[in-house]
Amino acid sequence: MKKKVLSLLVVATLTAAALAGCGGSGSAGSSAAGSSAAAGSSAAASAAVAINKEAFDGLIASGTTASDADIAASKWASAVKKAGVLKVGGTRTSFLFSQLDETDNGIRGFDAGLYQLLAKYILGDEKKYEITQVDSSTRESVLQAGQVDAVFATYSITPKRAEVISFAGPYYTSRQAVLVKANNTDITGVDSLKGKKVATQSGSTGPDILKEYAKEAEVQEFANDQEARAALEQGRVDAYVTDYTLLLNAIVKNPNTYKIAGDVFGPEDNYGIGLPKDSDGVKFVNNFLKEIVKNGTWEKLWKISLGDRTGIDKAPAAPSVAE
Repeated sequence: MKKKVLSLLVVATLTAAALAGCGGSGSAGSSAAGSSAAAGSSAAASAAVAINKEAFDGLIASGTTASDADIAASKWASAVKKAGVLKVGGTRTSFLFSQLDETDNGIRGFDAGLYQLLAKYILGDEKKYEITQVDSSTRESVLQAGQVDAVFATYSITPKRAEVISFAGPYYTSRQAVLVKANNTDITGVDSLKGKKVATQSGSTGPDILKEYAKEAEVQEFANDQEARAALEQGRVDAYVTDYTLLLNAIVKNPNTYKIAGDVFGPEDNYGIGLPKDSDGVKFVNNFLKEIVKNGTWEKLWKISLGDRTGIDKAPAAPSVAE
């Protein structure tokens, strides 16, 4: 299973389907695979697409459980088992990946599904988790302080982060993109950011990527996604550069407000699960990821959280999990 398969879908098919026909018939399929982000961004999304709560909850409840021997072989998993709760660093506002539903206090989405499946895997109950809100500037610190057991937050694996924490995965792949207001015709991609005020998130991969790909942009760093998008909406910045999938969340959730300018760019961005430095939880969580890929749960979760909500019928291949 090649990581590039997922990257191709995220870069092309998902863009065309989500931006050209979010909430539509799902007609965007393989014919969109060669399209650029620009081709799909000209049409605004028509409506936010809610997750199928019944399907999501049913899938998580049916998750597999680890053997007592597998748990006992991992100090990290044994500590979670003893505590009786999986402490997670995550978010509640990522529409496709981890969104709080205030009507029932459920948190649903691709990342949310993964950590709830992991709680089920270790504790036999998908509801035995506690979430601590994190953003790109606090993900390492909550792990280093022992405040959480793991971080699930569209968390890019980078060498710098790997110096202070460890990663399981990858479990998903994305790249960078430029977000602008829906009526912006001046910015057509990363190559047109010269002299522009560009928002990105502090603590994310955005600042370093902008130094390489938009050296003459006037970069402004914000603490989180909401602050960066607020600056864009208020005209304090001209564009916002960050992970494409995060921007897709914003477009799907806020129809007719934003669009992607030009193509995605930069290196492949592999998402991992943050764990304490040198924890044997890496091996345990990687085995968990391999299991849910093998038994089809990863694909079903992707379809419920992403595919069904962006009009894509066929799930991508999961990225290869590290040994």
